[in-house]
Amino acid sequence: MATQIMKATLGRLPRYLKYLKSIEDEMPTISATTISKALELGEVQVRKDLSAVSGKGKPKVGYNTKELISMLEETLGVDKINSAVIVGAGRLGRALLNYSGFEKYGLQIVAAFDSQIEKEESVGDKKIMPMSKFKEFCLLNNIRLGIITVPKFAAQEVCDKMLQSGIEAIWNFAPTALIVPNHIVLQQENLALSLAYLNYQLNNK
Repeated sequence: MATQIMKATLGRLPRYLKYLKSIEDEMPTISATTISKALELGEVQVRKDLSAVSGKGKPKVGYNTKELISMLEETLGVDKINSAVIVGAGRLGRALLNYSGFEKYGLQIVAAFDSQIEKEESVGDKKIMPMSKFKEFCLLNNIRLGIITVPKFAAQEVCDKMLQSGIEAIWNFAPTALIVPNHIVLQQENLALSLAYLNYQLNNK
């Protein structure tokens, strides 16, 4: 189901889920109007988002709160945590490694790897390991998602190593386009483009 849902909609689903969990004991049913007012979102937008997950609510009744929570959790995959690894343990890589908020999206970053380190390091309860251990770790731990935070010149080589290690989805922060087979899921994050957009908006207010 999630593959058919627009990216912007997926980004709002955790907000709905958090709110619904906070009121599920008080409100057995809930309307899109109530949700939109609580989260300060447009009612039409909320209806569209929820219809992508659970269909339309019942007239004059709305949605069964617990059922809607269950459908949101299923769509977001929070009941099926996927393990991920990072390659590139610089500032960005370490920041992502330390961030615990990914789990509510069904993602747990379990380790990081870097070609510049020779001995295993610890960052909290996570490990940063040399690249020589990468493939073995991924195969033993059934790692399906890889996160790339290396410089541009090294990104494609890292990508190729991920594919050789059984990784099926890649989240790329390096400022370069990667070449991957059609069956591989690739998400490109362009931080420079995002910053340029923010700067443009500030300068044109």
